[in-house]
Amino acid sequence: MNNAVEAHGLEVTRGSREVLRGLDFTVPVGEVTGLLGPSGCGKSTLMRVLVGVQAKVTGTVQVFGQPAGSRALRSRIGYVTQAASVYDDLSITENLAFFARVLGVDRGEIDRCLEAVDLGGHADQVVRNLSGGQRSRVNLAVALLGKPDLLVLDEPTVGLDPVLRESLWVMFHRLADDGAAVLVSSHVMDEAERCDRLLLMRDGVFIADGTPAAIKQKAGVDDIEQAFLSIVRGAR
Repeated sequence: MNNAVEAHGLEVTRGSREVLRGLDFTVPVGEVTGLLGPSGCGKSTLMRVLVGVQAKVTGTVQVFGQPAGSRALRSRIGYVTQAASVYDDLSITENLAFFARVLGVDRGEIDRCLEAVDLGGHADQVVRNLSGGQRSRVNLAVALLGKPDLLVLDEPTVGLDPVLRESLWVMFHRLADDGAAVLVSSHVMDEAERCDRLLLMRDGVFIADGTPAAIKQKAGVDDIEQAFLSIVRGAR
């Protein structure tokens, strides 16, 4: 299986605190990989490393055979941050048109991305007037421009209603089926079952890596949250 990401000995230190501690992992293409763990465990830091915006990184991180953050990777990665990184004073369409120009993407992509996140009927609304969930979806629409080969999604479903969450997970799997690598972080354990593979994180290290079924079987439980808790207790 081809890997979009290959990391070895990944470490990040912030002050005297080790945020990430000697991580070795891969993110394969054609799958939805879930990065799950409690808030503050290092998920967002790891994602910043992959897109090349994290300082004080040691170890090696290759994305499609290039060092993370390489200029050649910019058009191949779609990144969704927890905080919406779009312009409040522009409409949804104007935001997407701006980022499409930056990326050199055809304007025809705009309608496709709006429909993908169910914002086609709100295209002319100014971002500052949107709900938190709608702003998150604008952020995701921007990340989808140009059909990136790697999607790095930091808690993309926070604040969304169950119906929209369901439709977005269907979309994530459709993108993976089309050959993209999708890395999705969440602190909500019920989203774990929607992933092809899980990386369970706690305090800057992985405590489990495998399919949801395999992790539950190893822990001897039927619930992924109970599996996480069982693994944590066993590691003490």
